[in-house]
Amino acid sequence: MVKIRLRRTGAKKKPSYRLVVADARAPRDGAFVAIIGHYNPLTDPETIVIDEEKALHWLRQGAQPTATASRLLSKVGIIEKPKITKEKTEATEEKPKATKEKTKTAKEKT
Repeated sequence: MVKIRLRRTGAKKKPSYRLVVADARAPRDGAFVAIIGHYNPLTDPETIVIDEEKALHWLRQGAQPTATASRLLSKVGIIEKPKITKEKTEATEEKPKATKEKTKTAKEKT
């Protein structure tokens, strides 16, 4: 599977990132297929430069953006805002409730 994700560049404590298309099995700063943009979080406001044609090409080919990459792509206006963050918060809220119920039933049995 091909992913659109960030690749860290820059000096220690001064990160900047390249938006790259890479195989999902490759390490964060490892091999990549193409560079489609860059992102600098240290500037005010943060700098986001993405080649829209390349990004749309890879999205049409089936590349899946990571959560951070999809946030950047939506800020630039290439894709719609992702709904992933809402699903994650709902899923995390349900898990602790189930564990509490299990511990109550275990205490009642003893």
